Amino acid sequence: MKRALITGITGQDGSYLAELLLSHGYEVHGIIRRVAMEVPEHRLWRIRHILDKLSLHAGSLESFASIFRVFNLVQPDECYHLAAQSFVSYSFEDEFSTINTNINGTHFVLAAIKEVCPKCRFYFAGSSEMFGNAEQTPQNERTPFFPRSSYGISKLGGFHLTRNYREAYGVHALSGILFNHESPRRGLEFVSRKVCHAAVRIKLGLAKELRMGNLEARRDWGYAGDYVQAMWRMLQQDRPDDYVIATGKTYRVKDLIELAFSRLNLDWKDWVVVDERLYRPSEIHDLRGDYSKARKELDWEPGMSFDELISTMVDQDLDQLKSAKS
Repeated sequence: MKRALITGITGQDGSYLAELLLSHGYEVHGIIRRVAMEVPEHRLWRIRHILDKLSLHAGSLESFASIFRVFNLVQPDECYHLAAQSFVSYSFEDEFSTINTNINGTHFVLAAIKEVCPKCRFYFAGSSEMFGNAEQTPQNERTPFFPRSSYGISKLGGFHLTRNYREAYGVHALSGILFNHESPRRGLEFVSRKVCHAAVRIKLGLAKELRMGNLEARRDWGYAGDYVQAMWRMLQQDRPDDYVIATGKTYRVKDLIELAFSRLNLDWKDWVVVDERLYRPSEIHDLRGDYSKARKELDWEPGMSFDELISTMVDQDLDQLKSAKS
Protein backbone atom coordinates (compact mmCIF):
# COMPACT_ATOMS: atom_id res chain seq x y z
CA MET A 1 0.00 0.00 0.00
CA LYS A 2 1.38 3.40 -1.01
CA ARG A 3 1.61 6.05 1.68
CA ALA A 4 0.91 9.69 0.79
CA LEU A 5 1.40 12.84 2.85
CA ILE A 6 -0.60 15.98 2.02
CA THR A 7 0.20 19.43 3.34
CA GLY A 8 -2.92 21.61 3.19
CA ILE A 9 -5.19 18.57 3.45
CA THR A 10 -7.96 20.66 5.04
CA GLY A 11 -8.20 22.97 2.03
CA GLN A 12 -10.23 22.64 -1.14
CA ASP A 13 -7.59 20.76 -3.14
CA GLY A 14 -6.40 18.73 -0.18
CA SER A 15 -9.86 17.37 0.52
CA TYR A 16 -10.50 16.32 -3.09
CA LEU A 17 -7.01 14.83 -3.35
CA ALA A 18 -7.45 12.86 -0.11
CA GLU A 19 -10.67 11.36 -1.50
CA LEU A 20 -8.93 10.45 -4.75
CA LEU A 21 -5.94 8.81 -3.04
CA LEU A 22 -8.20 6.81 -0.73
CA SER A 23 -10.09 5.56 -3.80
CA HIS A 24 -6.74 4.32 -5.18
CA GLY A 25 -6.02 2.41 -1.98
CA TYR A 26 -3.47 4.79 -0.45
CA GLU A 27 -2.73 5.22 3.22
CA VAL A 28 -3.32 8.97 3.51
CA HIS A 29 -1.63 11.26 6.02
CA GLY A 30 -2.03 15.00 6.38
CA ILE A 31 -0.19 17.84 8.10
CA ILE A 32 -2.49 20.32 9.81
CA ARG A 33 -1.98 23.21 12.17
CA ARG A 34 -2.56 22.42 15.84
CA VAL A 35 -5.37 24.99 15.96
CA ALA A 36 -7.27 22.85 13.44
CA MET A 37 -7.26 19.99 15.91
CA GLU A 38 -8.51 22.30 18.63
CA VAL A 39 -11.42 23.63 16.53
CA PRO A 40 -12.22 20.66 14.24
CA GLU A 41 -15.83 21.61 13.50
CA HIS A 42 -14.63 24.79 11.78
CA ARG A 43 -11.21 23.87 10.46
CA LEU A 44 -11.82 20.32 9.26
CA TRP A 45 -15.24 20.64 7.61
CA ARG A 46 -14.01 19.69 4.14
CA ILE A 47 -12.63 16.34 5.32
CA ARG A 48 -15.11 15.58 8.11
CA HIS A 49 -16.70 12.78 6.08
CA ILE A 50 -13.38 10.91 5.70
CA LEU A 51 -11.69 11.73 9.02
CA ASP A 52 -11.82 8.12 10.18
CA LYS A 53 -9.80 7.09 7.10
CA LEU A 54 -7.00 9.68 7.54
CA SER A 55 -3.97 10.02 9.80
CA LEU A 56 -3.46 13.68 10.74
CA HIS A 57 -0.29 15.17 12.23
CA ALA A 58 0.15 18.58 13.82
CA GLY A 59 2.89 20.59 12.14
CA SER A 60 3.81 24.08 11.03
CA LEU A 61 5.33 25.17 7.73
CA GLU A 62 7.16 27.81 9.73
CA SER A 63 9.11 25.17 11.70
CA PHE A 64 11.60 22.87 10.03
CA ALA A 65 11.78 20.76 13.20
CA SER A 66 8.06 19.96 13.11
CA ILE A 67 8.11 19.21 9.36
CA PHE A 68 11.19 17.00 9.78
CA ARG A 69 9.49 15.10 12.62
CA VAL A 70 6.38 14.32 10.56
CA PHE A 71 8.34 13.13 7.54
CA ASN A 72 10.59 10.99 9.70
CA LEU A 73 7.51 9.42 11.29
CA VAL A 74 5.38 8.90 8.17
CA GLN A 75 8.08 8.00 5.60
CA PRO A 76 5.75 8.76 2.68
CA ASP A 77 6.09 7.39 -0.85
CA GLU A 78 4.47 10.55 -2.24
CA CYS A 79 4.13 14.07 -0.89
CA TYR A 80 1.68 16.64 -2.21
CA HIS A 81 2.65 20.09 -0.98
CA LEU A 82 -0.53 22.14 -1.26
CA ALA A 83 -0.35 24.28 1.89
CA ALA A 84 0.31 27.98 1.35
CA GLN A 85 -0.99 31.45 2.05
CA SER A 86 -3.01 31.33 -1.15
CA PHE A 87 -5.33 34.35 -1.14
CA VAL A 88 -3.75 36.73 -3.64
CA SER A 89 -5.40 39.93 -2.40
CA TYR A 90 -4.15 39.27 1.14
CA SER A 91 -0.60 38.94 -0.17
CA PHE A 92 -0.67 42.66 -1.00
CA GLU A 93 -1.55 43.42 2.63
CA ASP A 94 1.01 41.12 4.24
CA GLU A 95 3.87 40.47 1.85
CA PHE A 96 6.24 39.32 4.56
CA SER A 97 4.21 36.40 5.91
CA THR A 98 3.17 35.33 2.40
CA ILE A 99 6.75 35.11 1.17
CA ASN A 100 8.07 33.64 4.42
CA THR A 101 5.41 30.91 4.69
CA ASN A 102 5.30 29.94 1.04
CA ILE A 103 9.01 29.90 0.23
CA ASN A 104 10.42 28.69 3.54
CA GLY A 105 7.63 26.13 3.96
CA THR A 106 8.41 24.63 0.57
CA HIS A 107 12.12 24.62 1.38
CA PHE A 108 11.51 22.87 4.71
CA VAL A 109 9.45 20.13 3.06
CA LEU A 110 12.03 19.54 0.32
CA ALA A 111 14.89 19.49 2.82
CA ALA A 112 13.05 16.98 5.00
CA ILE A 113 12.45 14.70 2.02
CA LYS A 114 16.12 14.90 1.03
CA GLU A 115 17.25 14.00 4.54
CA VAL A 116 14.81 11.31 5.73
CA CYS A 117 12.93 9.86 2.72
CA PRO A 118 14.89 10.68 -0.47
CA LYS A 119 12.86 8.26 -2.61
CA CYS A 120 9.62 10.13 -1.84
CA ARG A 121 8.03 11.71 -4.91
CA PHE A 122 7.21 15.39 -4.39
CA TYR A 123 4.47 17.52 -5.94
CA PHE A 124 4.62 21.31 -5.59
CA ALA A 125 1.44 23.33 -6.11
CA GLY A 126 2.54 26.05 -8.49
CA SER A 127 0.17 28.73 -9.74
CA SER A 128 -0.80 30.62 -12.87
CA GLU A 129 -0.07 33.75 -10.81
CA MET A 130 3.60 33.03 -11.54
CA PHE A 131 2.92 34.05 -15.15
CA GLY A 132 1.38 37.37 -14.13
CA ASN A 133 1.17 39.66 -17.12
CA ALA A 134 3.04 37.32 -19.44
CA GLU A 135 3.69 38.54 -22.96
CA GLN A 136 2.49 35.23 -24.40
CA THR A 137 -1.12 34.02 -24.39
CA PRO A 138 -1.97 31.25 -23.80
CA GLN A 139 0.73 30.39 -21.28
CA ASN A 140 2.52 27.04 -21.33
CA GLU A 141 5.54 25.42 -19.65
CA ARG A 142 7.96 27.51 -21.75
CA THR A 143 6.33 30.90 -21.13
CA PRO A 144 8.58 33.34 -19.19
CA PHE A 145 7.24 34.23 -15.75
CA PHE A 146 6.26 37.79 -14.82
CA PRO A 147 4.51 37.65 -11.41
CA ARG A 148 2.52 40.68 -10.25
CA SER A 149 1.95 39.88 -6.57
CA SER A 150 3.88 38.67 -3.55
CA TYR A 151 1.89 35.46 -3.81
CA GLY A 152 3.01 34.93 -7.40
CA ILE A 153 6.60 35.73 -6.44
CA SER A 154 6.48 33.28 -3.53
CA LYS A 155 5.11 30.52 -5.74
CA LEU A 156 7.82 31.19 -8.30
CA GLY A 157 10.39 30.82 -5.53
CA GLY A 158 8.90 27.44 -4.61
CA PHE A 159 8.91 26.42 -8.27
CA HIS A 160 12.64 27.12 -8.59
CA LEU A 161 13.38 25.38 -5.27
CA THR A 162 11.55 22.31 -6.54
CA ARG A 163 13.46 22.28 -9.79
CA ASN A 164 16.74 22.78 -7.96
CA TYR A 165 16.13 19.79 -5.66
CA ARG A 166 15.28 17.73 -8.74
CA GLU A 167 18.39 18.73 -10.66
CA ALA A 168 20.93 19.11 -7.85
CA TYR A 169 19.90 16.30 -5.48
CA GLY A 170 18.00 13.87 -7.66
CA VAL A 171 14.71 14.21 -5.78
CA HIS A 172 11.70 13.09 -7.83
CA ALA A 173 10.24 16.58 -7.57
CA LEU A 174 7.91 18.44 -9.93
CA SER A 175 5.49 21.34 -10.12
CA GLY A 176 1.93 21.56 -11.31
CA ILE A 177 1.27 25.05 -12.65
CA LEU A 178 -2.45 25.12 -12.00
CA PHE A 179 -4.73 27.85 -13.28
CA ASN A 180 -7.75 28.94 -11.21
CA HIS A 181 -9.76 25.96 -10.03
CA GLU A 182 -12.94 26.24 -8.02
CA SER A 183 -15.64 24.17 -6.32
CA PRO A 184 -18.31 24.41 -3.62
CA ARG A 185 -15.45 23.82 -1.16
CA ARG A 186 -13.70 27.05 -2.16
CA GLY A 187 -13.20 29.61 0.61
CA LEU A 188 -15.55 32.60 0.71
CA GLU A 189 -12.63 35.00 0.23
CA PHE A 190 -12.08 33.79 -3.36
CA VAL A 191 -13.98 35.60 -6.09
CA SER A 192 -15.83 32.59 -7.51
CA ARG A 193 -17.29 31.51 -4.17
CA LYS A 194 -17.77 35.12 -3.04
CA VAL A 195 -20.00 35.77 -6.06
CA CYS A 196 -21.99 32.54 -5.84
CA HIS A 197 -22.55 32.81 -2.11
CA ALA A 198 -23.55 36.49 -2.30
CA ALA A 199 -25.99 35.82 -5.14
CA VAL A 200 -27.73 33.17 -3.04
CA ARG A 201 -27.83 35.44 0.01
CA ILE A 202 -29.42 38.17 -2.10
CA LYS A 203 -31.97 35.69 -3.50
CA LEU A 204 -32.94 34.64 0.04
CA GLY A 205 -33.16 38.22 1.30
CA LEU A 206 -30.08 37.90 3.47
CA ALA A 207 -28.04 40.56 1.63
CA LYS A 208 -28.77 43.68 -0.41
CA GLU A 209 -25.69 44.06 -2.60
CA LEU A 210 -22.40 42.56 -3.77
CA ARG A 211 -19.37 44.85 -3.87
CA MET A 212 -16.75 43.89 -6.47
CA GLY A 213 -13.51 45.19 -7.93
CA ASN A 214 -12.41 44.83 -11.55
CA LEU A 215 -15.15 43.10 -13.55
CA GLU A 216 -13.11 42.92 -16.76
CA ALA A 217 -10.27 40.75 -15.41
CA ARG A 218 -10.20 37.43 -17.28
CA ARG A 219 -9.32 34.06 -15.80
CA ASP A 220 -9.10 30.43 -16.85
CA TRP A 221 -11.45 28.70 -14.38
CA GLY A 222 -11.68 24.92 -13.96
CA TYR A 223 -13.03 22.41 -11.44
CA ALA A 224 -10.80 21.45 -8.50
CA GLY A 225 -11.99 17.84 -8.59
CA ASP A 226 -10.62 17.51 -12.13
CA TYR A 227 -7.33 19.18 -11.25
CA VAL A 228 -6.37 16.84 -8.41
CA GLN A 229 -6.56 14.01 -10.93
CA ALA A 230 -3.77 15.77 -12.82
CA MET A 231 -1.68 16.12 -9.64
CA TRP A 232 -1.85 12.39 -9.03
CA ARG A 233 -1.05 11.52 -12.65
CA MET A 234 2.05 13.72 -12.54
CA LEU A 235 3.57 11.72 -9.69
CA GLN A 236 2.90 8.42 -11.47
CA GLN A 237 5.25 9.34 -14.33
CA ASP A 238 8.69 7.69 -14.44
CA ARG A 239 10.42 11.02 -15.08
CA PRO A 240 9.55 14.14 -13.05
CA ASP A 241 8.53 17.17 -15.10
CA ASP A 242 6.43 20.31 -14.76
CA TYR A 243 2.95 20.70 -16.24
CA VAL A 244 0.42 23.45 -16.90
CA ILE A 245 -3.11 22.43 -15.90
CA ALA A 246 -5.91 24.61 -17.28
CA THR A 247 -9.01 24.60 -19.48
CA GLY A 248 -7.68 26.82 -22.27
CA LYS A 249 -10.76 29.06 -21.99
CA THR A 250 -11.14 32.41 -20.23
CA TYR A 251 -14.09 34.31 -18.85
CA ARG A 252 -14.44 37.76 -17.34
CA VAL A 253 -15.38 38.25 -13.71
CA LYS A 254 -18.49 39.88 -15.19
CA ASP A 255 -19.33 36.62 -16.98
CA LEU A 256 -19.03 34.71 -13.70
CA ILE A 257 -21.37 37.20 -11.99
CA GLU A 258 -23.94 37.12 -14.79
CA LEU A 259 -24.01 33.31 -14.80
CA ALA A 260 -24.35 33.00 -11.02
CA PHE A 261 -27.16 35.58 -10.77
CA SER A 262 -29.04 34.27 -13.80
CA ARG A 263 -29.04 30.81 -12.22
CA LEU A 264 -31.25 32.41 -9.54
CA ASN A 265 -33.33 34.45 -12.03
CA LEU A 266 -31.72 37.69 -10.86
CA ASP A 267 -30.35 40.59 -12.93
CA TRP A 268 -26.86 41.15 -11.58
CA LYS A 269 -26.92 44.82 -12.57
CA ASP A 270 -29.53 45.45 -9.88
CA TRP A 271 -27.31 44.13 -7.10
CA VAL A 272 -23.60 44.48 -7.97
CA VAL A 273 -21.67 47.60 -6.97
CA VAL A 274 -18.20 48.25 -8.37
CA ASP A 275 -15.90 49.41 -5.59
CA GLU A 276 -12.52 50.70 -6.75
CA ARG A 277 -11.08 50.03 -3.30
CA LEU A 278 -11.28 46.34 -4.18
CA TYR A 279 -9.03 46.67 -7.24
CA ARG A 280 -5.61 45.05 -6.94
CA PRO A 281 -2.62 47.43 -6.80
CA SER A 282 -1.27 45.59 -9.86
CA GLU A 283 -3.87 43.70 -11.87
CA ILE A 284 -3.39 40.69 -14.11
CA HIS A 285 -5.67 41.14 -17.07
CA ASP A 286 -5.73 37.84 -18.94
CA LEU A 287 -4.55 34.40 -17.81
CA ARG A 288 -5.23 31.45 -20.11
CA GLY A 289 -3.41 28.13 -19.96
CA ASP A 290 -2.25 25.77 -22.69
CA TYR A 291 -2.47 22.26 -21.24
CA SER A 292 -1.34 20.46 -24.42
CA LYS A 293 1.59 18.80 -22.66
CA ALA A 294 -0.64 17.39 -19.91
CA ARG A 295 -3.12 16.14 -22.48
CA LYS A 296 -0.36 14.35 -24.41
CA GLU A 297 1.78 12.98 -21.55
CA LEU A 298 -0.76 12.55 -18.74
CA ASP A 299 -3.83 11.79 -20.85
CA TRP A 300 -5.60 14.50 -18.86
CA GLU A 301 -8.50 16.70 -19.95
CA PRO A 302 -10.68 19.09 -17.94
CA GLY A 303 -14.11 17.61 -17.32
CA MET A 304 -16.61 20.04 -15.84
CA SER A 305 -17.47 23.09 -17.94
CA PHE A 306 -17.49 26.65 -16.59
CA ASP A 307 -21.29 26.81 -16.75
CA GLU A 308 -21.62 23.51 -14.88
CA LEU A 309 -19.08 24.62 -12.29
CA ILE A 310 -20.77 27.90 -11.40
CA SER A 311 -24.23 26.32 -11.45
CA THR A 312 -23.02 23.57 -9.09
CA MET A 313 -21.55 26.14 -6.70
CA VAL A 314 -24.71 28.25 -6.69
CA ASP A 315 -26.97 25.21 -6.19
CA GLN A 316 -24.95 23.92 -3.24
CA ASP A 317 -24.86 27.33 -1.55
CA LEU A 318 -28.60 27.60 -2.08
CA ASP A 319 -29.23 24.21 -0.46
CA GLN A 320 -26.98 24.99 2.49
CA LEU A 321 -28.33 28.48 3.18
CA LYS A 322 -31.94 27.32 2.81
CA SER A 323 -31.28 24.60 5.39
CA ALA A 324 -29.60 27.05 7.74
CA LYS A 325 -32.44 29.55 7.33
CA SER A 326 -35.10 26.99 8.12
